[in-house]
Amino acid sequence: MTIRSARPEDAEFIARTILSAQRGPRPRGWFDIALDWPEAQCLDFIARIAVARSASWWHTSRFLIVEIDAKPAAALCALPAAGTGAAAWHAIDEVATEIGLTASIRRRGAYTRSCWVQGGEGDWLIEHVAAHPSYRGRGLVQALIDRALVAGKAAGFHRASISFLIGNEAAERCYAKAGFSFAEEKRDAGFEALIGAPGFRRFARTI
Repeated sequence: MTIRSARPEDAEFIARTILSAQRGPRPRGWFDIALDWPEAQCLDFIARIAVARSASWWHTSRFLIVEIDAKPAAALCALPAAGTGAAAWHAIDEVATEIGLTASIRRRGAYTRSCWVQGGEGDWLIEHVAAHPSYRGRGLVQALIDRALVAGKAAGFHRASISFLIGNEAAERCYAKAGFSFAEEKRDAGFEALIGAPGFRRFARTI
């Protein structure tokens, strides 16, 4: 097992990681709904964002990858929480302009506003956590989280936050094992009707 920083050539793997993490145990995630495209086109769009000039929390530079036998097996992003929302929209707008996408992505993507929880602007944020199905259950995500927490502490942060869909029991067990505990949650009936999950839950821990 080797843990390394992601590189531009990892964009396709990062795109699959993001889509899988957003979906959790549900069939659709944020990009599925905001873009309303087939999976292959969603993955292409995310891969473009992963190497865009605007470095958002979807950018390869924000990700750690664990390799098994020199093949990417799991990944997550870790970064300061401050400014992540604005940076994400900058990246989307950059890629949308390049491909001629209309502003409808903002309208369709707004469904999360009612229940998204992220923590304080001073937190170290861990997001988009997923392992390839062939490598699940081997402790790879735990190793990545440990490395991400070390990086956060080295950067001067004292608390880390991680958010996930309510009902994603596998994620909840994983994060609890890594020392995170319940901080807050938000629920919304409209969100649940669209996604099938009541809302988002946030765990946090000191680092």
